[in-house]
Amino acid sequence: RKETVLLYLEVLCCQPRKHYGITSSISLAFPREIDHIYTQKLTEAIEPFGVFEGEDELNHRLAVLGKLNSFVKEWIAEISESKNLPPSAVANVGGKVFTFGSYRLGVHTKGADIDALCVAPRHIERTDFFSSFFEKLKRHDEIKDLRAVEDAFVPVIKFKFDGIEIDLLFARLSIPDNLDLRGDSLLRNLDIRCIRSLNGCRVTDEILYLVPNKENFRLTLRAIKLWAKRRGIYSNMLGFLGGVSWAMLVARTCQLYPNAVAATLVHKFFLVFSKWEWPNPVLLKQPEDSNLNLPVWDPRVNPSDRYHLMPIITPAYPQQNSTYNVSTSTRTIMSEEFKNGLTVTDEILQGKADWSKLFEPPNFFQKYKHYIVLTASASTEENHLEWIGLVESKIRVLVGNLERNEYITLAHVNPQSFPGSKENHNENEFVSMWFIGISFKKLDNSDCVNIDLTYDIQSFTDTVYRQASNINMLKDGMTIEATHVKKKQLHHYLPPELVQRKKKSLGEINRSSNGGGSKRCSLDGSQLDSSRDTDIGTPFSSPTLVSKPCQPVSSPEDSSITPPNHPVLVFIDSPTASEVSPPKPEQGMSIPVIGSSKSPPAGNTIPTVVGRSVIPRITSSSPSPTELPNSVNGAPKRPHSPSQEDPPKRHKDTEVFSDDSAFKEPYPPNSNATKPMPIPTIDTSRSQRLPSKELPDASSPIPTSNLRVIKNSIRLTLNR
Repeated sequence: RKETVLLYLEVLCCQPRKHYGITSSISLAFPREIDHIYTQKLTEAIEPFGVFEGEDELNHRLAVLGKLNSFVKEWIAEISESKNLPPSAVANVGGKVFTFGSYRLGVHTKGADIDALCVAPRHIERTDFFSSFFEKLKRHDEIKDLRAVEDAFVPVIKFKFDGIEIDLLFARLSIPDNLDLRGDSLLRNLDIRCIRSLNGCRVTDEILYLVPNKENFRLTLRAIKLWAKRRGIYSNMLGFLGGVSWAMLVARTCQLYPNAVAATLVHKFFLVFSKWEWPNPVLLKQPEDSNLNLPVWDPRVNPSDRYHLMPIITPAYPQQNSTYNVSTSTRTIMSEEFKNGLTVTDEILQGKADWSKLFEPPNFFQKYKHYIVLTASASTEENHLEWIGLVESKIRVLVGNLERNEYITLAHVNPQSFPGSKENHNENEFVSMWFIGISFKKLDNSDCVNIDLTYDIQSFTDTVYRQASNINMLKDGMTIEATHVKKKQLHHYLPPELVQRKKKSLGEINRSSNGGGSKRCSLDGSQLDSSRDTDIGTPFSSPTLVSKPCQPVSSPEDSSITPPNHPVLVFIDSPTASEVSPPKPEQGMSIPVIGSSKSPPAGNTIPTVVGRSVIPRITSSSPSPTELPNSVNGAPKRPHSPSQEDPPKRHKDTEVFSDDSAFKEPYPPNSNATKPMPIPTIDTSRSQRLPSKELPDASSPIPTSNLRVIKNSIRLTLNR
């Protein structure tokens, strides 16, 4: 028996160690007793946030999915019979529902929706899915809020089934009972919409396959998703990271520490990604070419891929960057959050703090001195839901515009939207507001400087209206309004508990305030994220406006900038009558557009009728200013509101990276391991990318309806 054990150990030692991912592990250390204790405390800390479902809720989901699967099989049999398939073929035609996303990963929260895919045989057409299957669902009493989005990038049917929200995609495949969606061969001869629909399932399955311990991965991912939502950095649409991106970052951490438990993995997550040198890509496996000629993320081939700032690459073919929307500002914000998370978890593992500290929300409304308030209004609730969906999807365009202003160093959008005040809008209007915190460059050797945000706002609103017109969404009463406010004026827009600074005890001085968080609903249904529920608003007053010229003192950075000859608006920081008097209409500050019922302030508007006027430009008798040197992140800055003919300049500097990350990872000792492929990247802002196909062509006309566009200028003066 002793000889058998020795022989077994000898065989184990001769076998090469298995490693996960494209490099070897950083540490193979097994957990200590204290690590298990910290993991138990982590579980207890996140449980009150509704990240775990009870047994009854889980069984309810399984029952709903079982009924949906039966509906699909019945429908496929009915369509097959109507297409004159023989009875023997109809009986065995099959059909199946697959899940993906957070539910498939096993990290869904209470009340979360389910992402699902209906796989049907090839003789079932997509038109059948959006017609006869849609009608079949409509006839069932348990199905509510049924709507089809057939023209979406990934076509989908959305509905509530017995209280559970479901997003159902469609794909046509040959479907044996043991169908494995991970195989690349099943993509042959599929149309691009089927490939996109399959992509969610394939990526989810591949992530689970590539992690060493699924249970440790799931608990870690629950904690990281909760942290991201609480810290306001969970939103793919607004340029942060979405669920699949967070899942891939956690999966990479698990590959680097394959034997660690959740508490250790959370700490290592912050350690790894606080030191990651973006834009080096995060890869869970070596990209493979399946010779199917599908477009994949590859900066060596695709020039536009070189401008991605924070690439996290999906592991399933065709590989794509899941973080296309990340901008210079959102990457900076997330990088700071990674560093803050590392500091907090260091304290927790040293016994100096509890896990609850990691999930304290920041007080966004105390962080900046200046904010842009973006307001979207519509005349009916149905129109409002449509309108805010479009506006929110394009807010990242506004953030990109603001980033390119030479005096703006950061534009931070809060993912949570807020209901508008009834006192500031018609009672029949449905209003949502978003807040963007602005950091301005520090001024050197100058008393004050004029800043004009008019062009930044107008180009954003033009993009939104052009898109709305192209998809026939634009209706009377749909408006956007952008307003500049200072921190001390936020109480006119928000409940006092969100904007009041709480006094801290000495023990809390170094802790983030948890007084800035209201009860909110997350993107996947938990009470974490954005809420659009109506709320009782508060009146607002305008900043004091003084019409007087301000001549900035020249400095090396702004010597080429000459202020306009006409008077500009100056904001006074000292207390004024407007802050204590009843609310007054704001003049020269907001940009109400399309169908606004409000009268434009005299002397400060630039009225244009859609289709008849060009975008107004700020003119000056002085020569056009030249570009300043690029910011630290490489984004070209615009020193003024440019004309439409001024194209953004591109960088020609190229850096070549050949490692998975700058966080040094040893390569596997065995000779079979291969080094990651070299990936050329350029550290530059999203603004320098090639034109995106997801937006309408810039040459598309702004809506030529009889609705009037009123455009005001937003100008402010910064004092040193």
